[in-house]
Amino acid sequence: MGRYIHNKGDLSLSKLIENAKKLKNFWKAGALAIFIGVVRGETPNGGKVQKLEIEAYEEKAEEVIAGICEDLMKRTGIVDVQIHHFVGEFGVGEDLVYVLVAGSHRENVFPVLKEAVERYKREAPIFKKEFIIGGEGGLNAYWVSEKEYKD
Repeated sequence: MGRYIHNKGDLSLSKLIENAKKLKNFWKAGALAIFIGVVRGETPNGGKVQKLEIEAYEEKAEEVIAGICEDLMKRTGIVDVQIHHFVGEFGVGEDLVYVLVAGSHRENVFPVLKEAVERYKREAPIFKKEFIIGGEGGLNAYWVSEKEYKD
């Protein structure tokens, strides 16, 4: 696996933070902001989610996410930007993505964190299949586009 797309469980939140703090220029950071995307148990129209399956066009996703991180690293006061998305099968409440932004001040990191999340969702070829519990208790599966509804 590459640097940005990981199998479920291959990267822990504590390891992510530890690695960021080991960067040679981390001494410039005064703020570290992290977004953790998790599996929501309900669809926007009230359906009950049992699980998600996440797939990626990995080579392209690696390229796109690397570009997003490199672009956002150019912002004033930003020390580090990392986006790590997991692929595999996930239950409700499990972590899907970690986005980390380190910067000089909190005023620097919050807008970049928001933009990093919006951009990976819009630009990276990562695909989500929802398994929804139907009215009769059966399971229905649907591929969902992030463009269909906002998380």
